[in-house]
Amino acid sequence: MAHTITINRRRTGGERVTEAFVAVPEDRRQALGSALRRSVEGEVRFDTGSRALYATDASNYRQVPLGVVLPRTLDDVVTTVALCREHDAPLLPRGGGTSLAGEACNVAVVLDFSKYLDRIVSLDPERRLAEVEPGCVLDRLREAAEAYNLTFGPDPATHDHNTLGGMIGNNSCGVHSVMAGRTSDNVEALDVLTYDGARMTVGRTSDADFREIVAAGGRRAEIYRALDDFRRKYGDHIRDRYPKIPRRVSGYENLDELLPENGFNIARALVGTEGTCVTALGATLSLVPSPAARVLAIIGFEDIFAAADAVPDVLRHGPIGLEGIDDLLVRFVRQKHLYPEDLDALPEGGGWLVAEFGDDDREAAAAVASRALDAFKQRGCSTALIRDEERQGSIWALREAALAATAHVPDMPETWPGWEDSAVPREALGRYLRDLKALLHEHGYEASFYGHFGDGLVHCRIPFDLRTEAGLANWQSFLDEAAELVARYGGSISGEHGDGQARGALIETMYGSELVQAFREFKAIWDPAGRMNPGKIVDPFPITANLRVGPTYQPPEAAHVFAYEEDGGSFTRATRRCVGVGACRRTESSEGVMCPSYMATREEKHSTRGRARLLFEMLHGGTITDGWKSRAVEEALDLCLACKGCKSDCPVKVDMATYKAEFRAQHYAGRLRPRAAYSMGLIHRWSRLAGAVPWLANAFTQTPGLSAATKWAGGIAAERRLPAYAAETFTHWFRRHEAKTGGGRRVLLWPDTFNNYFRVETAIAATEALEALGYHVVIPDRTLCCGRPLYDWGRLEEAKALWQQTFDALAPELREGTPIIGLEPACVSAFRDELPGLFPGDERARRLADTTSLLTEFLVREETDLIGNTGGRALVQIHCHHHAVLDVEAERQVLDRLGLGYEIMASGCCGMAGSFGLEKAKYAVAMNAAERMLLPTVRSAPDDTIILANGFSCREQIEQGSGRQTLHVAELLARSLRHQSTGMAR
Repeated sequence: MAHTITINRRRTGGERVTEAFVAVPEDRRQALGSALRRSVEGEVRFDTGSRALYATDASNYRQVPLGVVLPRTLDDVVTTVALCREHDAPLLPRGGGTSLAGEACNVAVVLDFSKYLDRIVSLDPERRLAEVEPGCVLDRLREAAEAYNLTFGPDPATHDHNTLGGMIGNNSCGVHSVMAGRTSDNVEALDVLTYDGARMTVGRTSDADFREIVAAGGRRAEIYRALDDFRRKYGDHIRDRYPKIPRRVSGYENLDELLPENGFNIARALVGTEGTCVTALGATLSLVPSPAARVLAIIGFEDIFAAADAVPDVLRHGPIGLEGIDDLLVRFVRQKHLYPEDLDALPEGGGWLVAEFGDDDREAAAAVASRALDAFKQRGCSTALIRDEERQGSIWALREAALAATAHVPDMPETWPGWEDSAVPREALGRYLRDLKALLHEHGYEASFYGHFGDGLVHCRIPFDLRTEAGLANWQSFLDEAAELVARYGGSISGEHGDGQARGALIETMYGSELVQAFREFKAIWDPAGRMNPGKIVDPFPITANLRVGPTYQPPEAAHVFAYEEDGGSFTRATRRCVGVGACRRTESSEGVMCPSYMATREEKHSTRGRARLLFEMLHGGTITDGWKSRAVEEALDLCLACKGCKSDCPVKVDMATYKAEFRAQHYAGRLRPRAAYSMGLIHRWSRLAGAVPWLANAFTQTPGLSAATKWAGGIAAERRLPAYAAETFTHWFRRHEAKTGGGRRVLLWPDTFNNYFRVETAIAATEALEALGYHVVIPDRTLCCGRPLYDWGRLEEAKALWQQTFDALAPELREGTPIIGLEPACVSAFRDELPGLFPGDERARRLADTTSLLTEFLVREETDLIGNTGGRALVQIHCHHHAVLDVEAERQVLDRLGLGYEIMASGCCGMAGSFGLEKAKYAVAMNAAERMLLPTVRSAPDDTIILANGFSCREQIEQGSGRQTLHVAELLARSLRHQSTGMAR
């Protein structure tokens, strides 16, 4: 069915370049999809959108798959492989899709285990063993093991969302490999399935085991006999040519495990084969003790080279992790404002080693760390000891943000993987880095160095020019020379991320032709048909073929409404911002907001990464061919809550809420939108009308029968209770209100639609509180709106028209510099985020954005005296836009000053998200998001606990979902000030 096509095309300079890809006739692809849908219990996706979603990983490569299967059971996997074999279709078992070398994309049937086959099957603390399914996320296993003071040692930076099956495929490592080794060192057995249908459990094989297996006959016996012949044939080559370093993760790097002295361990030999040999159905993994107490010792050096030179000396003190970072990384972190406050923990220097020490007792760990630091102080190094757990977490977050810091650096070319994880002997690391830096400069590149220095591993993203023929020639030349350099040092061209397509063609430089032939023969033992992830590691595609963004990538420069200043004013470039690390695919972590729809559905297309990939494919063409009218893209974006969580939580700050608004502006141009776009999307219009006759509006929204008809007409879920309009608007109340202050500082309170028409008591409380604090409160002299609900539906020209009204109405206040105070986080975020994006370079927009604050931000900035004794306990729900765009720390400071005992819930987005949670089609997702953490936490709180939430959406979701009443911080503040006033009167 499938065959490889090779195309020779001429570069502009006359040189020829080869491109290779797997081609499958369309009718055969469709026939395979139909057969799979009839036979597989899980989900079979052969549609255009799904294929586009899986066309790339976190690498430079793009290959559109034949289709995608999400198996529910292991029987589904067996059936899928059998049907692929029947149709002669290539197969690719895939983990979390975070691979940086291109091994997780191919023209094949992709098996995605991450949605359903994600369990911990068993955990035996006595034997320190765990059995897992391939889609199990690493942190799920680590959290379960920590109950017994155990852990799975390898821990890459993607630990909270990568899968163990993917780690087995890549032989992943991470920070703590100095303590626990690579994934291969921690695999005891694998349950594997070959392309030709043989299923077996493999592991360490004694002579007796071998004789028994061979005697049983069949395909398993055939494989074991072939492996025995193989190790006899190539054993000496393997012993002689395999680098003796801890981070050898290139080629079939574990074939030495087949040797007699290593126990003929077939499971470990298969680790790191990147899905090119077998499909792993399950794994038995070894666990290691997890030190209960940890401290960080940080040492500053003159430069990163001196830091690397010192690695062997630090290792003598027995750290459980040893990382290196350079001054360029620190500079990039500052430029991108990622973790600027955490940089203060670094001592003086131009290069740093961060060593983690662990023990059962913190003082014991600190004592060992202190001895190490004392040794380096005597050398004149600056040092720091970090005992506090939260502070340590911040340092690790800083280190894990390195990829984000080195991608999309302002005023620098785009950076790419491709030579991002080479490894050498630890004692040679400093010399290697000096030579590597010189080589980079020879080719016109600059890059930051960081990584797992304790194992001689260095990471870097390099500004390769992949868009021109000359750039590709320079890139290929650099790679050839870099491979020769690392081979001279006895190192590995990959120390963590594998080869895939990025380095497959360089393997011979490292291992020699005899071992490259051995790799071919090893693959053929398991996969004689060559259908397992073809073109990766063995007989690889050329490095410069199948590029996602290469010379042939010439997308149109899409017209756009927002500015995209961080992407050079280009929406097209913004669609390339996602680097594919998949932090938006977290399901276990309770930190942050991103990505609520993925957490609810576990669908790739509902992750920030998936949506970014579809937008890229839309402009790329070839797979998604209907451009802005694409139904596949609209379906993926429809369940985006526009929570803005990705704007803060995504490592590279993908801003999907803005992309969604941009897309829908084009998608619905000249077309009708769904009913909810006209009901809730235009709530500011309907509310102006309802404000005049609220009793009539409430008759339609609150009366049984009429309410049901109203919800049906507006596309609202029947389960929802529509908010009731207040009997009097806030602006009407304010204009008959007698101000309680005269000479205080003038502030303008913004009457947003939600607090003006629905929760009037919040705006009244804010007015009374500000006046009690001595401010002179005013409001606009006409009805204004930031247009918040319009963005979600792409009604951007209408939103801009509303802003023009605001510019005109507030011109005098802007000239005077009057502070503008908002109560609704979603509206304040529109001032600070959408407004500058819609009016780049407009001084009025800049001043309006700079002048507008959330109530708590204003009070903290003005250093307002809020000493109080509110008392009681509160659960606090932070609105997702507050989390993403505004200052959460100011909220904490105000609550602290009020003397309130509180807990900020780690609940993420509430799921309501404006009109999202009201819509009929999205009700289930909205409730799923709320039931993940928020509503159970609120329901379990004691009755006297205050439920504090500033966002209108959050308050509605909590009250409708739990029956508990909520307060806005303005109401809490007013209550506290009244108590103070009463106390003073007494």
